[in-house]
Amino acid sequence: MLRYEVQDKTALITLSRPEKRNAFNRELTQRITEAFQEAGRDTAVRGVLLQAEGPAFCAGADLAYLQSLQNYSAEENLYDSRAVAAMYRAIYTLPKPVACAVQGPALAGGAGLASVCDYVVASPEATFGYTEVRIGFIPAIVSYFLVRRIGRAKAAPLLLSGRIIPAVEARELGIVQEVCSLSDLHEKAWNHLQKIYREVSPAAYATTKHMLDALPLMPLDQALEEAAQLNAQARMTEDCRRGVAAFLNKKALDWNS
Repeated sequence: MLRYEVQDKTALITLSRPEKRNAFNRELTQRITEAFQEAGRDTAVRGVLLQAEGPAFCAGADLAYLQSLQNYSAEENLYDSRAVAAMYRAIYTLPKPVACAVQGPALAGGAGLASVCDYVVASPEATFGYTEVRIGFIPAIVSYFLVRRIGRAKAAPLLLSGRIIPAVEARELGIVQEVCSLSDLHEKAWNHLQKIYREVSPAAYATTKHMLDALPLMPLDQALEEAAQLNAQARMTEDCRRGVAAFLNKKALDWNS
């Protein structure tokens, strides 16, 4: 259902339900959450590569799972919905780089998975669609992350129509950062992470990721005060001292060493 392994400081998290197009059920949702929490705790892990087996990346919720939800009480449905929200939150707030390799359809909740990753690489065979409205459902949780990623003006037509778009259009909208051949997909995502490991301070990456999420939601004065606090704290870190010293001495600094 899900495989977790660590290679060269990277947690490889692989959806492994190809016979079900890697669709969610309650167990897979929980296991994804736990895998990202484990990657966050493991000090030997610098980043995460999220990928999937089979021709589809993730088809959203499993049909049998969707049908079972109709028999849930209001309290049970709320509990389950909160578990889905916790999964997306675990990925979105991970203080480490998260790359995602999308090789085929990423639909509904599967498109949501891509929307919460830092860097998405897709093959030309990949498609993206926030298709919930087509079955009388709503993209409630996913919508928050998609709007944060590409803005309301670009997100609204996708969320309101459920239209499925190709990888190239997803790149133009900002959902995808890179489109490459299927044979190069894993390598491109892997190489992106390795470049980040070499060129970017882990502490600075984590703080900047937090900053990008938190500051735009604050009133101006609060945001500027928070930014000033983060700025002051960053100046006193060991990473900042190392980085400034290397810059002044015109020496290349490999953050992966």
